[in-house]
Amino acid sequence: MTRGRAATREERWLALALWVLAFAALWASEAAVGFTRDESFYFHAAEAYSRWFQQLFHAPSQALTDAAIVRAWDYNHEHPALMKTLFGLSHLLFHDTLGWLRSATAFRLPAFALAALVPALTFLLGSAVFSRAAGLFAALSFLLVPRQYFNAELACFDMPIAAMWLLVVYAFWRALEDRNWGVLCGVFFGLAVCTKHNALFLPFCLAPFALWRAWRTSEGHPAARLGMQRVLVLFAAVAGLYALLVLSLGPEGFQRKFFLLSPHTLLFVVLAVGSLGMLHFLNEEHAPTALALLPLATMAVFGPIIFYLHWPYLWHAPVDRTAWYLVFHATHNHYAWFYLGTLMREPPFPWDYVVVKTALTVPTSLFVPMVTGLGVLAARGLLGLFTRTREWVRPLCLAEVLVGVNAVASILIISPPNVPHFGGVKHWLPSMPFLGLLAGVAVARGCEALTGWLRERWPRVPLAAVATPVFALLMLPALLALVRVFPYGTSYYSDLAGGLPGAASLGMQRQFWSSNVTAVLPWINAHAPRDARVFLHEVTGFAFQDYQREGLLRADLRPGGIGDSDVAAYQYHQEFREHEFALWQAYGTRTPVTGLYLDETPQIIVYQRP
Repeated sequence: MTRGRAATREERWLALALWVLAFAALWASEAAVGFTRDESFYFHAAEAYSRWFQQLFHAPSQALTDAAIVRAWDYNHEHPALMKTLFGLSHLLFHDTLGWLRSATAFRLPAFALAALVPALTFLLGSAVFSRAAGLFAALSFLLVPRQYFNAELACFDMPIAAMWLLVVYAFWRALEDRNWGVLCGVFFGLAVCTKHNALFLPFCLAPFALWRAWRTSEGHPAARLGMQRVLVLFAAVAGLYALLVLSLGPEGFQRKFFLLSPHTLLFVVLAVGSLGMLHFLNEEHAPTALALLPLATMAVFGPIIFYLHWPYLWHAPVDRTAWYLVFHATHNHYAWFYLGTLMREPPFPWDYVVVKTALTVPTSLFVPMVTGLGVLAARGLLGLFTRTREWVRPLCLAEVLVGVNAVASILIISPPNVPHFGGVKHWLPSMPFLGLLAGVAVARGCEALTGWLRERWPRVPLAAVATPVFALLMLPALLALVRVFPYGTSYYSDLAGGLPGAASLGMQRQFWSSNVTAVLPWINAHAPRDARVFLHEVTGFAFQDYQREGLLRADLRPGGIGDSDVAAYQYHQEFREHEFALWQAYGTRTPVTGLYLDETPQIIVYQRP
């Protein structure tokens, strides 16, 4: 495996510059982005959490009771609390206390900070594993994808978990050469689990690399091989005993009898003390083997501890409430979604959905290098399996395989037909930085080949003189697309789809999450009667209040339904077509008064009662 080398001083400064650039761009442009359905819930939860922290400061004994915790933390307990806590504390500090930021910006600020990590970390990983040019292309192009930029603007969890996933993989890779990073890998994994449940799949993506590395480094060292086997036997024994407890007690009995002084807790303590102790002695015997296994131990130990500590809602009933959380996501609702002319309401969903959706929503000038890079990596791996073809290609190092596996992991997790398919591309965002790295490799190697050809005639041609226009040629269409569709990121479709009109003709979901309604709020403010009732389709009651709090919607306007409203903003969704028909009947007209039309494709349609 390519060494998990530290970044050079110059690379660290470049990574910092990328973080600052991304953070500044997101902050400067966020005011135009509407409030999504999920954001409105998270804003509300974040304010409740921040009030609890105030109570903790003023009356700690009262705040730490289960009744006080449930009162503050029960809302939206289907998601971990890390990001909502950061949203709430940011709002408490920068809006409520200091008054420096508008309410929504204060909520979103932590999301900007984490989203900006993606270009920085992508550059650091790409520079070390591949080349600086590959890392730079991946970093610069990531936020040029309109849907990715849109998700980076939101106080949600999808871009933060993409950042945390990337951070854990980077720490895992660095841990191959540095024990401190092995410890940090476990800490970052714990924080990732506190961000979103996607992180629970990370150990399955990383464990094979750790085991392979440990096996290879222990070759020729019998004591190291024995130490590795002891660690693995401990993990297997603990897993087996947990399985035995489940079988003997049943799932409900296992959950009911899992408390502080129980065999369940004892097994975790044995795993924690035993694995870290064994690795301490193995490190003295053979450090490379211990380094390879250290991230697995720290993830197994630190992950559950950090998850429990970060979430006050778990403190008084950790097992029951964690079990509810896991069951909620294992049995998540299926939301209707329009795909290639089919309204998908329930499984089985098509296997090709994720790949096709990605192809149609990533700018073509960036998607083609992604496919090229992934295809070349897969071809090298396949040809390297056979003796006859092995000499044709350069062997893959495990660092390249690590990037490749993480490029497809989230896509494969979402693709099975029984997994809920909704939400555009946000559920496989953790794959996108790694696909961007493979695109960067393809582009960088193309630039190197072109530079070599040019040097036959002009020997002093620098690589930068070739890479700069090539990068610009590939990124400019994406940048123009981003500017053109902003701030309506969920509406974007690429040239492969024929743009927005082509996607509509193909029968693709036109937009979702209700944030596009900001386009018609100025018209509603100007034309709605005083104290009018307004039906904002798909906009939650919390979001309605948020728009009024931010001055984007008149304070006198009141939320209404189809039947009792004076003005209605219908968001075009195929699954809600009956809402528009009901509006025609209730209002006695089929003629819109205004709307949002992107490339002449209806997105938001406004009706006013005559």
